[in-house]
Amino acid sequence: MKFLQSIGCLLEAAFMHSGAYASTLLKVVRSMASPPWYPKLFLQQAEEVGVQSLPVVLLTALFTGMVLALQSYVGFHRFGAESMVATVVSLSMLRELGPVLVGLMVAGRVGASFAAELGTMRVSEQIDALWTLSTDPFRYLIMPRFFAVVLMMPLLVALADAIGMFGGYIISVSFLDQTPAVYIENSTTFLKLNDLYSGLIKAAVFGGIIGIVSCSEGFNCSGGAQGVGRATTRAVVVSAMSILVFDYILTAWMFR
Repeated sequence: MKFLQSIGCLLEAAFMHSGAYASTLLKVVRSMASPPWYPKLFLQQAEEVGVQSLPVVLLTALFTGMVLALQSYVGFHRFGAESMVATVVSLSMLRELGPVLVGLMVAGRVGASFAAELGTMRVSEQIDALWTLSTDPFRYLIMPRFFAVVLMMPLLVALADAIGMFGGYIISVSFLDQTPAVYIENSTTFLKLNDLYSGLIKAAVFGGIIGIVSCSEGFNCSGGAQGVGRATTRAVVVSAMSILVFDYILTAWMFR
C-alpha cells in the first residue's frame, strides 16, 4: 500500500505542476492583448538571457562541433567516406545538437536564475508588495522574462550552429587533412532551408518551455529558503526533461 501511495503522490504532484504550467501559459497569452507590456524590462531580460549566455553557449557549440567532426571521421574512415564528415556536422548541428544543447545550457543558467529570483521575491513578500502598488506582478515579472527567452533562443541557436560548424571545419582542415573548399561544399550541398527552420522552431519552443517552467516554479514556490532551492532544482530538471521530450515530438512531426 505504501508503494501505491507513493505512486499516487507522485502523480498528484505531476498533475498539480502541469496545471500550474498550463495556467501560467494561458495567463501569458491573455496578457498579450492589452498593455502595459514593460519594454524596458523586456530589454533588460533579453540582455541577461542573450548576451550573458553567449560565452557558455558558444564554447559548448565550438567543442561540440570539434568532437562531432572527430567522431564522424573515425567512423566514416572505416568505409572510405571521410568526405561526409562536413555533411554530418552541418545536419547534426542545425537539426538537433544546436537547439538541444543550447536549450539545456540556457535551462541550467537562465531557468535557474528565473526560478531563484522569483522564488526569493515570493518568500520575501516582494510579489505581494507589488499588488499594494497597483502593479500586476505577473505582467511585471513573468511576461518580460518569458518573451525574452522565447525571442533570444533562436538567435543563440543560430550563432551556436555557425560556431559548431566552424569548429568542425577547424578540426577537419587542420588535423584531418581535408580540403577547405571541399569541406565547405559538402557542408552546404545537402542542406535545405527546412533543416535551418526546424532548428529555429525548436529553439523558440524550448525557450517557451524554459520561460514557463522556471517562472511558474519561482512564482508559486513556498517554504522559505528550502522552498526556493527546491523550486530552482525542479525548474532546471523539468525544463531539461521537457526539452528532450518535445525534441522527439517536434522531430517526429517535422521529418515524418
